[in-house]
Amino acid sequence: MRYFVAVAEELHFGRAATRLHMGQPPLSRAVKQLEAEVGALLFARSPTGVTLTPVGTVLLDEARALLGHADRVRARVSAAAGTATLTIGILGDGTDPGVSRLAAAYRRTRPGIDIRVRETDLTDPTCGLRAGLVDVALTRAPFDEHALTVRTLRTDPVGVVLRADDPLAGRDGLRPAELSDRRWFRFPQGTDPAWQAYWNGGTPREGPVVRGVQECLQAVLWNGTVGLAPLGHDLPAELAVVPLTDMPPSRVVAAWNEGDTNPLIRSFIATATAAYRH
Repeated sequence: MRYFVAVAEELHFGRAATRLHMGQPPLSRAVKQLEAEVGALLFARSPTGVTLTPVGTVLLDEARALLGHADRVRARVSAAAGTATLTIGILGDGTDPGVSRLAAAYRRTRPGIDIRVRETDLTDPTCGLRAGLVDVALTRAPFDEHALTVRTLRTDPVGVVLRADDPLAGRDGLRPAELSDRRWFRFPQGTDPAWQAYWNGGTPREGPVVRGVQECLQAVLWNGTVGLAPLGHDLPAELAVVPLTDMPPSRVVAAWNEGDTNPLIRSFIATATAAYRH
């Protein structure tokens, strides 16, 4: 059902597979199996994507209700067993002191909660939230916020990552136009368009496709590729970061599914807001 909902919301098997962090063939097989069980087509397929059939539209409402109920059952069973679990998705964008403060504060205030952490690469800014893999995400905006609630925790200025021996590395600041002839790292096809556009400086770029922070840094070291990164993060001595002007700051946010009434999420958001304020 989660696979079906992902395809129904993306209306594209490739984008849904990227969102679910799985290959497209097994996703297609799973949907075909569901169609066989239902006894009707759920999607009308075309080279550009898919659309829901009338049967698919009905099933989408029911599937969302079923998944919501399944989540509530899981929470109630955990409570009956004497354990409460919160799964947090964290974007793998390097060491953030805010996360350390938040972890310490949450352990003090909620010592009985079992915290599970799912770190994701840079291709999924919601950290598995839409796929139902996490309860709440600590990540960075912008991304598609449809059906999500997003709380800004902090804003960080952004800089350009260069090799330390790059002629531009000694500058006090750079404008995007000064980097128009450079190759930038970019994310795989199907990555959230708003997220992709922001880290590409608002312009489609040519350059190596990367998924994680270390791949980004290695692309700079080996190929002289440039890219953006929040200021304030530690970098190897071989790299330098120069502040980028005329660029909106990067927002550190907490995100959760709209309408989710899990009280653990509310307490987590309150603790996160306080921890990131310092």
